[in-house]
Amino acid sequence: MEKAKRLTLHNWADEDKPREKLILKGKSALSDAELISILFGTGTKEKTVVELAKELLFLAKNDLSVLASMSINELTKVKGIGEAKAISLISALELGRRRKEVLFEKKPIINSSSKVYEVMNSHLYDLPYEELWLICLSNQKSLIQKSCISKGGLNATIADVRIIFKNALECNSSAIILVHNHPSGTLNPSNEDKNLTEKVKNAGKVMQINLDDHLIFTNSGYYSFADEGIL
Repeated sequence: MEKAKRLTLHNWADEDKPREKLILKGKSALSDAELISILFGTGTKEKTVVELAKELLFLAKNDLSVLASMSINELTKVKGIGEAKAISLISALELGRRRKEVLFEKKPIINSSSKVYEVMNSHLYDLPYEELWLICLSNQKSLIQKSCISKGGLNATIADVRIIFKNALECNSSAIILVHNHPSGTLNPSNEDKNLTEKVKNAGKVMQINLDDHLIFTNSGYYSFADEGIL
């Protein structure tokens, strides 16, 4: 009887091949082993590239953190993984680590007026005209996005509540913070500042997006509606 031929990756249906599967279904449809197999490119005579990736993951207890801690020497102990494959894998995992680091840096936790002032300092310090900024926050109070809503003159800027909440909804905010500067240096809120705060606060209740604070920014300090107990 003729010996059955081993099914190789080349014989798989396109939707099951890792590269083709990524194109057809997107990266989230791939398992860890399939993603690693794309990095490796080829397997061995005895194992497909996916089987090789699965073997490696098994040795790492299916824990990507453990895998990321393995050295070139440790990776190359697996038959079929040479230095080139090991370097590709280590490079990819290091890029992932750096991405997490950058995301953490870009998304600080904003849970105090002083943190708001710190985050907005580079945008509003020494600005000769008024700007209104919106800070969008997640459930955990981490920064999702900060954006300039409007720019004005020396003493005022136009604030449209609809634009504020359009931006907040687009980034799925759970809470928002308003920040605008007073180039004059005065920390006292104007009647317009108070009215805007009240409008946004009330609209937020309807939209289920809480207004956590409204900060008036100056070079020498700030005024926080939340700290003053107005919100």
